[in-house]
Amino acid sequence: MSKAKTHSGAAKRFKKTASGYKHKHAFKSHILTKMTTKRKRQLRGTSLLNAADKPAVDRMLRAN
Repeated sequence: MSKAKTHSGAAKRFKKTASGYKHKHAFKSHILTKMTTKRKRQLRGTSLLNAADKPAVDRMLRAN
C-alpha cells in the first residue's frame, strides 16, 4: 500500500488546534467596495471549523 499523502490544499487552509481546526473566512479577497464595512470587519481573523466538516478535514490531513 502506498504512503498516505496530505492534501496540500487543505494543509494550506487549515491549522490544527487543541479544539479543532482554525481557518480564515471566505469572501474577503476582491470586489470589496460593494461590501459594507461591518461585513468586512466581521470577516477578519480566523474561526473554528464546523463540527460537521471535521471528519473531511481529518481525512485530508491524515498524513500529518
